Amino acid sequence: EVQLVESGGGLVQAGGSLRLSCAASGFTFDDYAIGWFRQAPGKEREGVSCISSSDGSTYYADSVKGRFTISSDNAKNTVYLQMNSLKPEDTAVYYCAAEGAGPGGVRPRCNHYGMDYWGKGTLVTVSS
Repeated sequence: EVQLVESGGGLVQAGGSLRLSCAASGFTFDDYAIGWFRQAPGKEREGVSCISSSDGSTYYADSVKGRFTISSDNAKNTVYLQMNSLKPEDTAVYYCAAEGAGPGGVRPRCNHYGMDYWGKGTLVTVSS
C-alpha cells in the first residue's frame, strides 16, 4: 500500500521557521520525484518545491526561492521541506506528492496534475 505521511505543520509567527517531513512507503522511492504542494482557502493547489530522488535535482516556486529548502534522505525514504522567513501568505495546507518517471526520467516537474500519489496534508499557519 502506497503511503505518504506528512508531519511538522503548525502555528508559527511571521519570520519563523518550520520543517515539514514526508515519509514515503509502498513504492520504489528512487524512481520517483517527491514534492510539496500547498492549497490556501479559495485558491488553487500550487507546486512549492519538488526533488528528484534519482539525481537530487530540484524545483522551487518563485514565491519560496531563497526561503525554503527541499532535501531527500533516500535511506529513510523521507523528504523534508525546511521553511524559513515564513510569511502570512505561506499559510495553507501542505501536501506531499510523488510522481513516477516520465520520458525524461525522474524529473521534479512539480505539476500537480502529473502526480501519482498524495498524502493527506498538514496545516501550516503563519500569524502576522
